[in-house]
Amino acid sequence: MKVIIIGKSGQLANELVVEVPENIEILSLGSGDVDITSYIEVSKVVNEFNPNAIINASAYTAVDKAETEREAAYMINKTAVEVLARVAKDNNSRFFHVSTDFVFDGNSHIAYQPSSATHPTSVYGASKLAGEEAVKEIYPENSSIIRTSWVYSSFGNNFVKTMLRLMAEKEQLSVVADQIGCPTYAKGLAVFLWALVKKESIEQVYHWSDAGVASWYDFAIAVQSIAFEQGLLERKIPIKAIPSSSYITPAKRPNFSLLNIIGSAEIIEPVYWREQLGACIVNLKTIL
Repeated sequence: MKVIIIGKSGQLANELVVEVPENIEILSLGSGDVDITSYIEVSKVVNEFNPNAIINASAYTAVDKAETEREAAYMINKTAVEVLARVAKDNNSRFFHVSTDFVFDGNSHIAYQPSSATHPTSVYGASKLAGEEAVKEIYPENSSIIRTSWVYSSFGNNFVKTMLRLMAEKEQLSVVADQIGCPTYAKGLAVFLWALVKKESIEQVYHWSDAGVASWYDFAIAVQSIAFEQGLLERKIPIKAIPSSSYITPAKRPNFSLLNIIGSAEIIEPVYWREQLGACIVNLKTIL
């Protein structure tokens, strides 16, 4: 089997490369390799490699900057997805597109189902939803959308690495405690995606995160606790729980974006988020 991975420099693409199963040949592509907004460029690469599947792990993810860089966000999160879906269809390659919890407004009090109504409250969320709609319109017969949340990894920039840096530099931190969801270790997401690649039949939409529920405050507390235990931090600092109203950002975040992963858990068993965080921090210990 042959698979193209789009988004080479990102957290997920890097984990997909690390976790690739035996007997799968991969081609990982970044912005320096192909312009994913160009049908001609993408089609040329895909025709040459002739993959069985394409995984789109690329995205414009600067949530706050997207409020003023709307065109850039839509170019990557919608236009490029349209191109990839069309090329995948033309090549008869299965298409997997990674999306986000930001397609929901956060007004629910129960975990969002794959079938739940979407209502993004930010440009980023709206651009990602536009990408989802493009996939459903262009290639519904052989594609899947995989929504995930709060992704982190030992690769790239993310909440965990930012917290570790700030905890080493600051005397205290304040972290939002009233936004609820669940962290997702990109390595676990990669394993789930590879399981989907190997499935004979696939659903239109999946939800994937680690198991459990957390606030950003819970997440930060766990980062510090585990990092201190592992010797990545020399001390612990006070971390104050604050409401989101005390931390105003250009883009509105969902107050509640927990994803219902029961269907996906039938494919592979999710791991509790704190356990996954521990695995990532142990891995970071060998890198930093």
